[in-house]
Amino acid sequence: MNFPTRLIATGFFAGYSAFAPGTVGTAVAFVIYCLLPPLSLFSWIAFLTLLFALGVYAASAGESVWGKDPAPVVIDEMIGFFVTMCLLPPSIGLGIAGFFLFRALDIVKPPPARRLEALPGGCGVVMDDIVAGVYGNLILRGALALWDR
Repeated sequence: MNFPTRLIATGFFAGYSAFAPGTVGTAVAFVIYCLLPPLSLFSWIAFLTLLFALGVYAASAGESVWGKDPAPVVIDEMIGFFVTMCLLPPSIGLGIAGFFLFRALDIVKPPPARRLEALPGGCGVVMDDIVAGVYGNLILRGALALWDR
């Protein structure tokens, strides 16, 4: 695997963490989220589309080196976290809540996340995290709606 692909697949080498590489990869995504300016709808769509394409490619390359859904590949956790935060008000507090919520949902893998892991190649690696991210986004939206009452 070439250097740029390895860099993307491992989330800037967070995937090489000896302890909880998925959590460390999500933490890298959280830092990036904190550095991002507020994004418009179009910017979120473009950002997530690019991440999805790069993620599927890099995760497929990672599987060819390390086997099925390997621990060093954390781009999927990064994508899932960004889906969790998509189009929500930019906030460090909300980002922290999104971090913990996404990690919990990624571990539990609510339906149909677990079944989507069976998709071939990088698609299976990424799609279960996207589902966890969608659930996380909806839960945060619900919590914000209740909070605003």
